[in-house]
Amino acid sequence: MSTARALPWRLWSLLALFITASCIALTNGSPGAAWSDYSVFAPLLAAGLLPATRLAAGVILAVTAAVFAVDRSDGLLHSPAVLVHSAALVVVAGLVLAAKARHERDLRKLYKVWAVSEAAQRVLLRPLSGELGPLSVASVYRASTRYATVGGDLYAAARAGAATRLLIGDVRGKGLPAIEDASALLGAFRENADQYRTMPELAASLERSVGRHLARLADGDPEDCERFITALLVEIPDETQVVRVISCGHPAPLLRHDGRVTLLDASRPAPPLGLAGAGPENYRPDTFEFSPGDTLLLYTDGLVEARDATGGFYPVLDRAATWPWEYPAGLLEHISKDLDAHTGRRLGDDLAMVAVQHSPRLLRPVPRPQASPRLDEHERRRAGADRGP
Repeated sequence: MSTARALPWRLWSLLALFITASCIALTNGSPGAAWSDYSVFAPLLAAGLLPATRLAAGVILAVTAAVFAVDRSDGLLHSPAVLVHSAALVVVAGLVLAAKARHERDLRKLYKVWAVSEAAQRVLLRPLSGELGPLSVASVYRASTRYATVGGDLYAAARAGAATRLLIGDVRGKGLPAIEDASALLGAFRENADQYRTMPELAASLERSVGRHLARLADGDPEDCERFITALLVEIPDETQVVRVISCGHPAPLLRHDGRVTLLDASRPAPPLGLAGAGPENYRPDTFEFSPGDTLLLYTDGLVEARDATGGFYPVLDRAATWPWEYPAGLLEHISKDLDAHTGRRLGDDLAMVAVQHSPRLLRPVPRPQASPRLDEHERRRAGADRGP
C-alpha cells in the first residue's frame, strides 16, 4: 500500500528535479543569477521522496547547506541577503512539512476507511469457491465504480438438504441504494434457502421479503417504489442429474453439456422481485439435464451489455464456444480477460458471474446395506444343512 502510493510522488519529484536542473543550466552564467535562488527547491523535492520525519531532518540539512555552501559560493555569506535566503527557506520548508504531514495523516485515515469498507463489502458478498456437495463452484465480481468491491449485483449459494441452491441477481440502480437492496435480498436468501421444500415456495418467500423492504423505503421516499431486482434461482439435486431454474426477469444462464453450449431460456419467466406475485403459483421452474462434467454459467447483464470502443456488444454466445469450460475458476478468469480485451478494461455496469460444474470426482457412491451378524450366522447354518452330513 505505502509503496504503491509513494510511487507517483517520487515520479513527480524526479520531474521537479529535472525542471530545476534545466532552469539552473539555462540561467547559469546569466547576470545576477545566484545558486542560492534555487535553495527553496530542496524541501519541495524532499517532500515527494521522504516521509515527514525524514523530511524534517532534510530541511535542517538544506538550511545548513544554503547558509554555508550556496551563499558562500555566491559571495553572500557575510551579507544581509543570507538572512533573507535562510528565512525564506525555513518558511517554505515549514509549509511543505506541514502539508506533507497532513497528507500522510489523511492517507492513513483513508486507508483505514478503505480497509473497513472492503471488509464490510466482503461480508455482504461472500466469494464462492471450492465444493458444494457434488459441485465445484467459483465466482467473480467486478464493480464498475472505482475502488468498490461490491455494487448492485449479487450472488449466493446454500445447501438445502440433498441439494444446492444458488441465487444471482441485479438490482436496479447503482450506489448505496443498490447495495442496500442487494443486502436485503441476500439476507432473505441465506435465511430461507433451506426452509422451503420447493423452489416456487422459496421464490415467493424472497418476493415477500423484497416487497416488505421496498415498502419501508417507499414510505420515506415515493421514488423508491420504482426499485426492483432481477434474479435467477437455481437448484441442483445431489442424486438427480438435473438443474431447476426459476427466472425473475434475469438473463438466461449458459450450459455446457456434451461439448455444446446452450442458452437455458425460461419457458415462463416471472417479473423481477419487487414486481412479481407473492404466491408460489407465480413461479414455474424449468428443468434441464445436468450430468457429471457439465458446467453452468450464471451472470448478470454486465456481461451481455459490455461494449467495445465502437459500441459493439460483447458476443457472448460466439465466444462461449471457445472458452475453457474444464475448471470453473479458470473459466471465469478467461472470460474476465476476454472481456477486458473487448472493452479496453472499461465496464459500464457491474458484473457478477458464478460457474458451477457437476464434478464426477465429488460424487459419493451409494453405500451398500450391510448384512446383520445374525443373518450371516443363519446363512452359514443353512448352507451347512444343504451340503448334508
